[in-house]
Amino acid sequence: MELVSVDIGGTHARFSIATVHDDGSITLDEPETIHTQDHASFQTAWEDYRARKGGTLPSRISMAIAGPVGGDVIRFTNNPWIIRPALVKEKLGVDSYCIVNDFEAVAHAVARVDNDQFLHLSGPDIPLAPTGRLTVLGPGTGLGVAHLYREPDGSYRVSATEGGHVDFAPLDQIDDALLARLRKRHNRVSVERVVSGPAIVDIYQTLAALEGKAVKEEDDIAIWTRGQDGSDSLAAAAVDRFCMSLGSAAGDYALSQGGFGGVVIAGGLGYRIRNTLVRSGFAERFKAKGRFQELMASIPVKLITHPQPGLFGAAAAYAREHP
Repeated sequence: MELVSVDIGGTHARFSIATVHDDGSITLDEPETIHTQDHASFQTAWEDYRARKGGTLPSRISMAIAGPVGGDVIRFTNNPWIIRPALVKEKLGVDSYCIVNDFEAVAHAVARVDNDQFLHLSGPDIPLAPTGRLTVLGPGTGLGVAHLYREPDGSYRVSATEGGHVDFAPLDQIDDALLARLRKRHNRVSVERVVSGPAIVDIYQTLAALEGKAVKEEDDIAIWTRGQDGSDSLAAAAVDRFCMSLGSAAGDYALSQGGFGGVVIAGGLGYRIRNTLVRSGFAERFKAKGRFQELMASIPVKLITHPQPGLFGAAAAYAREHP
């Protein structure tokens, strides 16, 4: 069975032809990436992709969407597109479709990929638990969160959440200063304002202000680049601070979801900073949960290394919905 698998975030929409084989395995062809800002709607992006593929596409589609997926109108969290599920077949010319939250799709991928597609980050260096609950999260344009429950019979259940929008909890004076900066623009500061790709700008500016340094306004990509290549010690400190905040958030989600079977970090940003994550304060912040420190230290934390977990997971979600 072939279908179009789509992973739509705030900045990019990724498309691939997925094949679900008779044994249930899933393969993807070479993905195509389209910038969301280059298209007025998902339909025009779909038409662009169809043209790139020679004018014809499979009659099935599975979409992983960054935002809540219920209701008559689906609105993206960090993207002006909207999708009306009732019109999907008509507008796209498909016979069937599946729509899931983007991190719901990632959790499907976590459930399906092999153990060799996980990189160990912290905690005991053991595989993710074969049964019980796992927490899945990842920073990108926003912060996605989901959880996965593995049944003893090998089946699993996935639940999407909007956990990235819970309140940010500062833990030290630098966090306090970052919160104060963000409060000037946002009455309520969510974790996503601190743990996402664009957040590095506010972290960097906060550290500069604490040191009394005047720094120019620039985009997040420039700061991430200098923070990773060693050319700017202040940017490197901002990256380390980001890793600490990601560790705090990951630990909070594990506690609140009961993700004691393991925590998985996903997304391209997490993969790009994987070496920094291991050396940073991520692990200490993850387990710094007071009376539960011993419990937190027993949780394996992994990074999924599959190159396209959103696309793979969207295809897996379709296969479960349309066996």
